[in-house]
Amino acid sequence: MNSSSLQNQEQARRAMNVLTAIQEIPSMKHLPVLDRLTRETDTALERCFERATAGFESDLVARVRAELFGFGFLEALIEDENITEVLLLGPEEAWFEKNGRLLKHEDRFLDKLTYRNFVQRLSRDARTNTDENSPFANGRWRNFRVHVVAEPIVQGLPHISLRRIRSSPWTLELLKERGLTDETGLASLRKLVKEKSNVLVIGGTGSGKTSVLSACLREVSEDERVVLLEDTDELPLPTRASTKLLSKPSRSEGDHEFNLGDLLKQSLRMRPDRIVMGEVRGSEAKDLLMAFATGHQGCWGTLHAAGPREALLRLEMLVQMGAPQWTAGTVRSLIHASVDAIVVIAKDENGERRLESIHRVASLEDVGFCFSSVYSRYATTSTKLPRG
Repeated sequence: MNSSSLQNQEQARRAMNVLTAIQEIPSMKHLPVLDRLTRETDTALERCFERATAGFESDLVARVRAELFGFGFLEALIEDENITEVLLLGPEEAWFEKNGRLLKHEDRFLDKLTYRNFVQRLSRDARTNTDENSPFANGRWRNFRVHVVAEPIVQGLPHISLRRIRSSPWTLELLKERGLTDETGLASLRKLVKEKSNVLVIGGTGSGKTSVLSACLREVSEDERVVLLEDTDELPLPTRASTKLLSKPSRSEGDHEFNLGDLLKQSLRMRPDRIVMGEVRGSEAKDLLMAFATGHQGCWGTLHAAGPREALLRLEMLVQMGAPQWTAGTVRSLIHASVDAIVVIAKDENGERRLESIHRVASLEDVGFCFSSVYSRYATTSTKLPRG
């Protein structure tokens, strides 16, 4: 809250102290904290809330109620479609990304109690759980991808990252309207889909890789079956015959984990026309490339990298995690046989996301991979591939 409302903030803090005492009501002792603080209809809780806020201004009462039983000032951020990410560093620090710019929010949670309550409700709705053995978790809440990090990884209360997932799917035409690419880039992407090339979409964090991948998948023919593999539910199904498999981390001893490698093996038995992996970042890269190289065409995935050379170097390292006995030459040969093209997405100095370039993997030489440039947003008459 800003400086003009410090008095109200102090009143709100006193209200929170009273509400904290509610937890000690004998009749409510048997209920979990989450239920005690979210059952607005509970008579005892309502009575205490009314006593605690008696004489407060109506807007403050509404604020305390919204934060205790809802999501407080976050509601406005959640409703604003131009806000793509919300970052919470505890009750006192809130940041958000709008139009590619990271900004600090002037407001904050009123008290640690309401922040804890928010984290618990969010974790319940997103079906995530953290403890000392699993201090981080991923999930989906409303139209957001959720990432929670708790002690001992961070000090104090949990840190939360919310990334917006569009309620309506991205299309290539929409990306063009938003300035991410031009007509030439759009046509190049369409051609990759139509020719059933195996493609990696690369870029930094928040550059727009998933948005571009989602838009390209909208170009898939309706009579094709796509099997999507993801850690977090983000990509929309591109056709009615398509399906999605989600990984499952182990949450406790004896709880079985299903990683992307496990999902990939199952997907091969599901008659896929295309296999799409939301993000390649571990030893599953070996199995993915094996699938690419054994006849599966039109497969896509995303990878964190700045340029085509860095992408294939990182991919080589990930494959070796899954097959440490393979030589570098074997891994590179597999990559050359598997990956047809690389799409590079970047965020510029103004926070705008752009389709930087598209490259074909042309050949594998003694010095490494050679690329041919399909598209560059900097190109005029020359299509020479820049280093990197």
